[in-house]
Amino acid sequence: MSHTAELIAVGTELLLGNIANTNAQVLSQSLSALGVNVFWHTVVGDNPQRLKEALDIARRRADILITTGGLGPTYDDLTKQTICEAFGKPLILHPDILEDIRAFYESALHVPMPENNTQQAQLPEGCAVFDNPVGTAPGCAFECGGVHVLMLPGPPHEMETMLRRHVEPYLRRLSHEVIVSRDIMTFGMGESSVDQLLHEKMAHMTNPSLATYAKPFEVRLRATAKAPTEAEAQAMLNPVWEMVRETLGDIIYGVDIASLAECCHAQLLRRNMTLSTAESCTGGLVAEKLTAIPGASAVYRGGVVSYWTSVKADLLHVPQDILDQYGPVSAECARAMAEAVRQLTGADLGVSVTGSAGPDPDERGVPVGIVYIGLATPEGTFCRPLDFGRRRRDRIQGLSANHAFDAVRRYLQGLPVERI
Repeated sequence: MSHTAELIAVGTELLLGNIANTNAQVLSQSLSALGVNVFWHTVVGDNPQRLKEALDIARRRADILITTGGLGPTYDDLTKQTICEAFGKPLILHPDILEDIRAFYESALHVPMPENNTQQAQLPEGCAVFDNPVGTAPGCAFECGGVHVLMLPGPPHEMETMLRRHVEPYLRRLSHEVIVSRDIMTFGMGESSVDQLLHEKMAHMTNPSLATYAKPFEVRLRATAKAPTEAEAQAMLNPVWEMVRETLGDIIYGVDIASLAECCHAQLLRRNMTLSTAESCTGGLVAEKLTAIPGASAVYRGGVVSYWTSVKADLLHVPQDILDQYGPVSAECARAMAEAVRQLTGADLGVSVTGSAGPDPDERGVPVGIVYIGLATPEGTFCRPLDFGRRRRDRIQGLSANHAFDAVRRYLQGLPVERI
């Protein structure tokens, strides 16, 4: 039997934007892997009437309701009381749980338990109790009228601990299917263009399914299959992968990989090669993305942020005649920067970025959005000219950094570097 779930996060602080609802992301990922369809996310404030209205809607369209938050000891922690009222379940005091909470205060916090914590030991009659080894609020689950209701605490570390210890085993007994997804990562084509190429096929797919998601500066395609076993689901996804590969070709840079930087890191390791960077308009963003990856020191030698033209000349030794004739934002300068940093660090490859990120044109009047990527290799030096137009400064910088990684990726994979 296929199950559908709704996640209901309780907390006014979520609606005010004071904190992000990270619990929903973690729960959705877990439920997807268990074969439970998550069709709705709801956020409601600490208001019993509005929570009751949300529950009335949710129980009509989902057979698994999971709430997070509102299980604390304060006056506005009313999730349990409201749910029990909505489902006609009396609250019963559990003396053993009360003693556990009292012991937590005395042994872990070294203070007496406040009396208002007693309400945390009150749980729906006949429920399955989820103990909380990292907090004071136990969770619970019960079934009523074909709907399974699970209540979890709001603090993420408490919620996730309870999820792994109790919720996943509970839901695994309910579901007889698994959902498997693969993320196909692309760079070099916008979401609308990717969708146009694949729309006809995607529109007729149900299981497996395929959808596009615009990530910052790139496009992810998620292929998803549901089957009784993981092996069967994986087998259903293989033809989807082949179809996407044949349609999109070399703009695909990987499957189930987080970023172009990680792709380059893996490729450099595989080839036993090293990289160095010379950056101007990106201000070290390429280096930052690469060094955020554990083990980056195996492939990254170092870099130079040559923001001023004089630094390009004095530190990277970009010839003055290039700077005078073509300017610091030019193909010639990008090539010279890449060659210089490769020689300076002794790396196998040197990649450079120089451009006008705005909000104003550079000192020579180069329009905002003009960027050049240089790549110095043992076989020669390449340059990729780019025109992003008048985008936001951070957008130009992010796109430029990704183009730098894409140039490196394409060289390492034996693909043309100067075009995409």
